Amino acid sequence: MFQLLFKYRPVVFERGSFAFATPWPVPTVLALVLGAALLAAVIYSRTRGRLDRRDRVVLSALRIGAVGILGFCLLRPVLVIATVVPQQNFLGILLDDSRSMQVADVDGGTRSAWLTEQFGSSDAPLVSALADRFKLRFFRYSEMARRPADTTELTFEGRRTDLGRALDAARRELGGVPLAGLVVVTDGAENGASASLSQSILQLQADGLPVYPVGVGQPEFARDIAVRRATTPRRVLAGTAVAVDVTVTQSGFSGSTATLTVEDDRRILTERELTLPRDGEAATVRVHFTADEIGPHPIRYRIAPREGEAVTANNTLESLLLVEDARRRILYVEGEPRFEVKFLRHAVADDPQVRLIVLQRTADDKFYAVDVDSPDDLAAGFPTTREELFRYDGLILGSIEASFFTHDQLGMLAEFVSRRGGGLVALGGRRAFAEGGYAGTPLAEALPVVLDAPALRDTGGFFAEVKVAPTPYGLTHPLTQLDADDAALPERWARLPDLSVVNRLTEIKPGASLLLEGRAESVRDPLVVLAYQRYGRGKALALPVQDTWIWQMHADIPVEDQTHEIFWRQLLRWLVADVPDHVTAETDADRVERGSTVTVTAEVSDSGYLKLNGAEVSARLVAPDGSESVLPMEWSVERDGEYRTSFVPDNDGLYEVHVDATRRTTAMGTAVTYVEAGDLDSEMRDAEMQEAALRRIAEETGGRFYTPSTVSALPEDVSFTESGATVREERDLWDMPVLLLAVLALIGTEWAWRRSRGLA
Repeated sequence: MFQLLFKYRPVVFERGSFAFATPWPVPTVLALVLGAALLAAVIYSRTRGRLDRRDRVVLSALRIGAVGILGFCLLRPVLVIATVVPQQNFLGILLDDSRSMQVADVDGGTRSAWLTEQFGSSDAPLVSALADRFKLRFFRYSEMARRPADTTELTFEGRRTDLGRALDAARRELGGVPLAGLVVVTDGAENGASASLSQSILQLQADGLPVYPVGVGQPEFARDIAVRRATTPRRVLAGTAVAVDVTVTQSGFSGSTATLTVEDDRRILTERELTLPRDGEAATVRVHFTADEIGPHPIRYRIAPREGEAVTANNTLESLLLVEDARRRILYVEGEPRFEVKFLRHAVADDPQVRLIVLQRTADDKFYAVDVDSPDDLAAGFPTTREELFRYDGLILGSIEASFFTHDQLGMLAEFVSRRGGGLVALGGRRAFAEGGYAGTPLAEALPVVLDAPALRDTGGFFAEVKVAPTPYGLTHPLTQLDADDAALPERWARLPDLSVVNRLTEIKPGASLLLEGRAESVRDPLVVLAYQRYGRGKALALPVQDTWIWQMHADIPVEDQTHEIFWRQLLRWLVADVPDHVTAETDADRVERGSTVTVTAEVSDSGYLKLNGAEVSARLVAPDGSESVLPMEWSVERDGEYRTSFVPDNDGLYEVHVDATRRTTAMGTAVTYVEAGDLDSEMRDAEMQEAALRRIAEETGGRFYTPSTVSALPEDVSFTESGATVREERDLWDMPVLLLAVLALIGTEWAWRRSRGLA
């Protein structure tokens, strides 16, 4: 319709610049047009008959408009546009050879069939039209671009798509010839490095090279179920109850029920029924299972395929979970005798992954140490050096005043969290928090709550009995999961007896999270019961209640009830699950495609957990077939204590990476991590045609976006380019149909007005 009215397609107006090509001087023509317009206005102003002021204004305006359009045509308006010189420019055509092109959603056939029909032969109308203007150079790409001998080399079996690398490879190979642009025929499914695509676009912009994406496929499937995301932790301690949020989307099955199955290689871990959300929306369902088998485990989350689904590979999502057999050491420092010590020790006594070491003050300068390694441990009380304190993974502070610690020890407590990466829990009590004088100390910075001076200290202190309940966010957090049934969780918390509070804490810090709150009849605002924040490398929790043991011993609690044990085991395991050792190792992904690059990153710290840059670090790689190789690791320079190496897995299976670090022949420690290589079906996870991403590429490089219904305009559009060998053309605008229609409309409107007013 635009071309019918304006003679040319929109791309001509977008690429061209406006000018006048009249042989007469423009001022002369403008003077003639202005004179004619004034003459028309004078004639109407002196016309005899029953013309009132409104008639004169309307009729003069219509006549002036008609004369103005004729004057515009006399100026001979043109569009000056650059066009390619036929057969003097090259055009790169990149054909997507990845697995997602096998999806059948283009005119009843597959994307690959449409691509082959349109670009697979030199006799195809589209290829012929392009070949009339350009010298064509074809590339097939998935992970990288290659020149095919002919289109029979297209297999559409590529397991990964890296569009950024493909564009860059085609640009470099054609860099020595006049290049008009690059055409990319793809569905836009991109699972390469996002930074690669962004960098490639920047280079294309710098070279002034436009990209013309042809998006093949449907932006949304009519019928599809996809498991999009699962918040599986990378590492947990053996026996940990894991809570995972799984995100599911769908189209075409709104309101129906489905079963989400969670399994590892050998067994089904759990199953959960869910109601599928409305089309285009996401539903999150929480699943619970126990990680009790030590070692790396691929965890699968799957929903059985339904009839009519466009893609079934995205019904399954896998994550790699490492279950560690490590016993974490937690130091509990208590300043006064109370039941909390006894029942907390009882709660974790049978936990093989948590070892609770208690330092109980029995009198001034007298301590009772429980479960220490040797009689000399903690013999002098609380550790006086960072090396001694940092041997622990977690720390619990009971009702013990700030003046018990030296200023250096208070700083050590904060550094235990920030530098060491340890976990800290501050319990309530009459010598804790502000009542214990911690306001303004280094430790106060680490705590997630705001410490104010006790307002009621002079009147006997503060006391309240509170009903504990999870906050909306707390209901989703692993620490509050007392029941595997999410629907029964609020009721489970509501049945618990009240706890007592002597620390009036109502405000948490920005960035902190409130998990549990308490309501008391004597206090208007809810009180903080459990809050946490990340502080440096570690976690700090505030639990300002003084008697969680009531959940074990209250008369309303059955003898077999495990609430107290579950709460403390979950809290302490979560607290120390990811506490770093002197040497840590991670891969940039837990599951990768075979043949892709895996980066291994290690961090090395000394006994005081200061980062070391001068260590000798190496990685021993154990392949799935048992073969071993040693990879030297170099300091990354970007961060202190960080070392990196990389490798390319050649076979499917589980790769084990052992990192060893030494310094001047002294062993600093070891770490192990895992990565699984295999067919991840990454191509099919987001297999819809990615229109937004393809439009972005076109807009940022100066190209245009096409679909199968609009691709016929591609040969003409690519001809209007500033790249390659071009000439300037002038295209007349004076004979556009819209101008004639405008003149006829003005004259017709004038006639109709005169008829309606009795002036004709």
